[in-house]
Amino acid sequence: TNEPENEHLRDGLSGLGQKILGEIETIGGILTADPITQAEGEFNLEVGELREEIEEDLEEGENS
Repeated sequence: TNEPENEHLRDGLSGLGQKILGEIETIGGILTADPITQAEGEFNLEVGELREEIEEDLEEGENS
């Protein structure tokens, strides 16, 4: 399966990238009536938002 590749790709994404991936998965899940893909997309959106907040906090910490 492609799961390990997907996990590796997800690890390399920024918070914004993960949010975009989540949007695509959510829309894809809705269009194909696949609740698992839709749920994965919603999860990625939430994780992406958290990662963005962490990235911003880290940047602020480096600049101070």
